[in-house]
Amino acid sequence: MSRKIGFWSVFALVTGSQIGSAVFMLPANLAPYGILGLMGWAISGVGAVALALVFGKLCSWLPRTGGPHVYVNKAFGPHFAFFTGWTYWVISWVSTPVVIVASIGYLTPLIGVHSSSFNLSLEIGLIFIITLLNLQGVKAAGRAEFFLTLLKIIPLIVMPIMAFFIFNKDCFLTELPVSSNSISHSLSAVTLLTLWAFIGVESATTPAGSVENPSKTIPKAIVLGTICVAILYFFNSLSIMGVVPGSELMNSPAPYADAAQRIFGGNWHLIISVMASIVCIGTLNAWVLASGQISSGLAQDGLLPGFFAKKNKKEAPYYSLFMSFFGIVPLLILTSQENLARQMNMILDFSVTAFVFVYLICCFAFFKLLPSHQKRTFFVYVYGGVALLFCVWILYETPLKTLLISGAFTVTGIPLFLWRYRHIKGCGLEKE
Repeated sequence: MSRKIGFWSVFALVTGSQIGSAVFMLPANLAPYGILGLMGWAISGVGAVALALVFGKLCSWLPRTGGPHVYVNKAFGPHFAFFTGWTYWVISWVSTPVVIVASIGYLTPLIGVHSSSFNLSLEIGLIFIITLLNLQGVKAAGRAEFFLTLLKIIPLIVMPIMAFFIFNKDCFLTELPVSSNSISHSLSAVTLLTLWAFIGVESATTPAGSVENPSKTIPKAIVLGTICVAILYFFNSLSIMGVVPGSELMNSPAPYADAAQRIFGGNWHLIISVMASIVCIGTLNAWVLASGQISSGLAQDGLLPGFFAKKNKKEAPYYSLFMSFFGIVPLLILTSQENLARQMNMILDFSVTAFVFVYLICCFAFFKLLPSHQKRTFFVYVYGGVALLFCVWILYETPLKTLLISGAFTVTGIPLFLWRYRHIKGCGLEKE
């Protein structure tokens, strides 16, 4: 029996890795900007789809396990590939604790226990279960992701449809939160906010070696999945902003629950909490799968020690999965300390910026590899240019301090790179 996954599992990974807790909280963050908030979704959605097209094309050229580093290795050689892959791997699991904390945190009203030690035990238990699931192989994890994605997409489709019947355009705020803000400044602010919701657009490229006909399946799933995610985000924000008055929405701790209460009546806070937890668990599963595939792919290319590539009988990279697990648990322990939780959230912000750096170098790799491939249409240059300019613009709008601190994820790989350099050189790794 084939252990490879098909289109729908890859599609679920694409949507699952992107649709997280942001879909529930961003309507409140965007409410002060009124209609500009929706424009921010449109801009970031176009940028995300352009990136999806770039990664889809790169994967069609090089359908190998690992994702971004594979393309950079081909374009710029093993040194750039190492730091790209290292950065991508580290941020893939460093940003995971926040998703785990959110998964359990949303269930707190249902559980009724507010002990930090109890929550920590649930968080560690959750990541342990998800790791065990991924140890059953990509097929098992992909199947689970498909069902989790179904559970979270259905409500996100129903909500905008039902909101249409009581939609009120007067709910939108028409003034900017700060009168001196220019429209361009506000647009950049909302685009930066909404971009974070699309992080993970590339994650389905990581298990390429475990996908049936990856050169065709993955590009199709990435592009269609990202388009669906963009549509869901836009119309869910539109529906909530058209149901809950902006003055209330901007101060709401639970925008979805407030909107559901107005649409359906009754108390929906518990149901929305469970739904939000399922969304986060789906995101967690997608990123645990991706994290294992990233380091496994790096090891297969000689850029990490060989044991990262070892697989069990289910073809799961068990060393890579355990390394991610043992990296995440200490971060969960730190997050459980109230005085350190804020610092962990700051690390998440920096990791998101690091993701954009990875996207940028992949865009450069795309243009470097493009001349060696046939069928170079005008459209290819258009979406490649849009993706590249989008990344440059995002980094330009990011504070310098954030850019410098985000570089720390890459710098942490220097000792390993220096230690491995002679081995990499000895392996004769060249551009493939």
